[in-house]
Amino acid sequence: MMFAENYKYFGDVIVVPIGLSPEVILKTQSDYNILDNEYVQSNFRHREPFEHKGDFGHLLIIAGSYGKAGAAVLASKAAINTGAGLVTAHLPVKLVDIMQMSVPEVMISVDKHTEYCSGVESIFKYNAIAIGPGYCTKNVSKQLLLQVLKMIKVPLVLDADALNILSEIPDFVDLLPKGTILTPHPKEFERLFGKFDNTYHKLEFMRKTAIDKSIVIVLKGGITAIALPDGRIFFNNCGNPGMATGGSGDVLTGIIGSLLAQKYTPENAAILGVWFHSNAGDLAEMHVSQMALTASDIIDCLGDIFSWYEI
Repeated sequence: MMFAENYKYFGDVIVVPIGLSPEVILKTQSDYNILDNEYVQSNFRHREPFEHKGDFGHLLIIAGSYGKAGAAVLASKAAINTGAGLVTAHLPVKLVDIMQMSVPEVMISVDKHTEYCSGVESIFKYNAIAIGPGYCTKNVSKQLLLQVLKMIKVPLVLDADALNILSEIPDFVDLLPKGTILTPHPKEFERLFGKFDNTYHKLEFMRKTAIDKSIVIVLKGGITAIALPDGRIFFNNCGNPGMATGGSGDVLTGIIGSLLAQKYTPENAAILGVWFHSNAGDLAEMHVSQMALTASDIIDCLGDIFSWYEI
């Protein structure tokens, strides 16, 4: 039921009791789990009255290139709207004015290059880093990514062109720090890891890789699968086809990066990030329809989703 190739064979699925002990069911462990509201509620952190912005972390987003300013803007705005205390976007020169006008809450680190990212002065003052939205695959951008991978001491989420760069490097997973979150869509996953005969084999490969390399893999799709280092896979069956639109993945990267900066574990940053993203997408669908839904609509609905958990 969680696999795309099986979906057409299912109608409505109704869970009914057949006499099994509820206590036994609760104690039964499985490598495959469906993400639900109970899990999210139990791992959502409520804010204390005397906390300040320093308590909610500082996220660095390395993103954007000439012609792809929107990706950096969407990731940055999503990060701010997910509660990071501070967000800094590292951008090429030509994107600075666009970001300052689009997301005034975001601070900016300016690259020396005018059209793409080539170097960051320092990465050590941040609590988490996100790389990839609107990035490019120029050699200097590749070298910057590799430099960050060597030096980084904080949680990291990689998306988009960061993944495309890695896909060209043999045994790239050996370069990833423990706890790194990868967020590929199906084509990016294929570039990274190759093709598989079926979804089950793909998921088992994901699970083994997450265990062996102590990373988190978020395979985005109609039903997103999240592979954790402890061997579990969580399926998220929220969301809708309207979210299959440009910029949606950039929003997810910003959400996950923001949660990492707020000291959620990589596992919970990925799981809760996917949940909040998909539920905001479902709420946006109610407002604007699947056809008209945009990545910005998802961001606009995040506040309503968080308000459900802050009660």
